[in-house]
Parts: sequence; structure tokens; C-alpha cells
Amino acid sequence: MDKQRTVLVDKQYFLPFVLLTSLFFLWGFAHAILDVLNKHFQEMLDISKTHSALIQAMMYMGYFVMAIPAGLFINRFGYRSGVVFGLLLYGIGSLLFIPGQYFVSFNAFLFALFVIGCGLTFLETAANPYVTELGAKETAASRLNFAQSFNGLGCICAPLLVGWFLFSETKEHPNSVAFPYACMGILVLFVASIFLRVKLPEIRHEAEVDKEGHRVGLWSHRLFIFGLIALFAYEVAEISINSFFINYVVEQRWMDARYASLVLSFGGLGLFMLGRFSGSWIMQRVSAERMLFWCTTGTVLTTTVVLFDLGIVSLIALLCGYAFEAIMFPTIFALSLKGLGIHTKRASSFLMMSPVGGVVGPLLMGVVADHTDSMVWAFVVPWVAYVVVWFYARKMLSQRITLSK
Repeated sequence: MDKQRTVLVDKQYFLPFVLLTSLFFLWGFAHAILDVLNKHFQEMLDISKTHSALIQAMMYMGYFVMAIPAGLFINRFGYRSGVVFGLLLYGIGSLLFIPGQYFVSFNAFLFALFVIGCGLTFLETAANPYVTELGAKETAASRLNFAQSFNGLGCICAPLLVGWFLFSETKEHPNSVAFPYACMGILVLFVASIFLRVKLPEIRHEAEVDKEGHRVGLWSHRLFIFGLIALFAYEVAEISINSFFINYVVEQRWMDARYASLVLSFGGLGLFMLGRFSGSWIMQRVSAERMLFWCTTGTVLTTTVVLFDLGIVSLIALLCGYAFEAIMFPTIFALSLKGLGIHTKRASSFLMMSPVGGVVGPLLMGVVADHTDSMVWAFVVPWVAYVVVWFYARKMLSQRITLSK
């Protein structure tokens, strides 16, 4: 193994890498709060699972609507401006929960989540591709997995802090949901003020041309298109499972919602974070394509066990699935951007439309759960999505093996 392959981040980019990594914690926290809100609003407003899925739908719709504008903005003004603008939207959306509390309006909460989703789109469109460029190409997937491990840390803290707050044993005030968002909004705006004073180096790419000297378009890269589909499928699976984890555990009568949020935090999302850290370390020694293939195989198998409804064995399998899926998003993202050159920022904006799967997945899972009156059958939705990702992983591994011969 050559020395370049063992270096995760180039020395000249160490500070930008540290600063950008802090952002992954912030949006991990924002995403994981949704999983607690889903169950909380069902109880507070007496709404169905399908209706409560609008919480995820509105936030991830922000990704779909804002992804391309975010890419255009970052292309014109650079990564740093994209990060700052994203933080501002994130902070404003969080503070909008205060008037939502005042009017006790579910629609106001949904609008605030949409604004937060728009802000996160700018953050992720800028940070994800930027991190892949801060070192050797061979370690791009490993580097992004390491940075996204702090996303997992944010995912642990959100259900732990917010879930314990909302599902307290005493009778809660129905508007208490605004307090954690107000605190988060203040923190995010503070981080934005830091980034306003920091200069991030821009990374330039040369135009890609074919043998005849003609420019090569983004959509001529078929593996990028397949990666886009796979990333969408992954989002369908991950977000739908997170959205209804508490529902599933409670309906199986293993525990109440309060302790289910702790299991989600320490169990599922804890394994998710450990999976990212360990995956980043392993991928400095094992190819990203091979790692992705075996992890997707693991998620298909664990979700199959959940569908078989084997009691506590299914719960253990579901928790193990969090460890297997941990490396999927950053790995698919990095592999999809591989070799795109000048198309990288634009391609990133399209890849960041994939979280619209967070709209589709929970809605489909909620519909299945409501019509079958069983959360177990609803897991067919993430199972199908994981199978799609498995086919992508097999294709990428096959191509790598072919090129290495």
C-alpha cells in the first residue's frame, strides 16, 4: 500500500476539514429529531401514521426543491457561501417553531421544517463533495465516511435529548416541541457567524473532454445515473425505518415510546455511528466497492429477518441493520462523483435531490402500516429499497474487479 493511500486528509486542508466535519453533527441532529417528532405528533394531535409522515415529507421536500438552486448558487459563489447561506436558512427555520408554538399549528411546524430542509440542502450540497476533494482520490469514500460519522453522533444526541424531553413521564405541554428547536436555531446561527470569518479554499476542476477534444456531459456517465437511483433508494430505506422505529417497537409491546427513543439513540443510531467510524477505517485498507457490497447484503438479510416477525430476534436484526447501512450514503455519494471533474458541483446538487426518498419512504410505509394494521408488513418498503442498492453495489464491485485484471 502506498503512502498516499494512508493519508486521510492533506495537511493544507486539515482546518477546513475539521470545520466542515462539525456541520455533519448539526444536520444529523436535525434529521434525528424528526424520528421523535413523528411519534410525538401522533400522540399530541391524534393523527394517523400516514399524516404524521408529512413531518419527514416536508423536510425532505426541501431537498428536492432546493437541490438544483443550491448547486447553481455554489457554482457561482463557492463552497463557503453555500455553507453560510445554508446555516442561515437552518437557523431561521428552527426559530420559526416559536410562532408555530404560539399558534399551535401543525402546518406552521411543517413550513418551518421545509425551511430547515432547504438550509440543509445548501449545507450538504457544499460539504459532501468538498470533503471528497480534501485529499487523495483513493481515500475519498473513507474521508467522507469519517466526516459523516459525526452525523451519526448528532443522530444519537437528538433522540436522547429531545425524546427524553418530549416523552417525559409527567403530562407535557403540547407546545414544548418549540424549545429544543429554538436552542438549535441559536446554536446554528452562532456557527454561521464563525464561518463568515473563515476562508475556505476553493477547488477548481478542469473541463472533461473525450479523445476528439469534445466536452463530456454529466449525463453520459451511466454509473453516476445508477448511483443517483441507488442513493434515492437508500434514502427511502433509511428514513422510513427511522421514522417508524418507535412505532414498531411500541406496537410489538417491548417498551413505551420514551424508552424506545433511548433504544433508537443508543442502540440503532449508536451502531450507525460506530459503523461509520469503523467503515472509514476499513476502507483505508479495503476498496469502497467491496465494502459497500457486503454492507448492502447485510441490510437485505437483516430486513428480511424483520419481515419474518421473529420477535426479539427481529429487533436485534433491525438494530444490526443500522451498522450495515451506516457507510451507504457517503460511499455511494463518493463513488458517484468519482471521475466527474468539472461536473462535480452540479452532480452533487442532483445527488442531493435523493433525500426526496425521505418523502416517499415514510409515506409508503405509513400507508402500508395503516392498511395492514401492522408495522411488520410495512418493512417491505425498505426491503425493496435495499435490494436496489444491492444491485448498484454488485455492479460497482464487478466493474472494479474487471478493471483490476
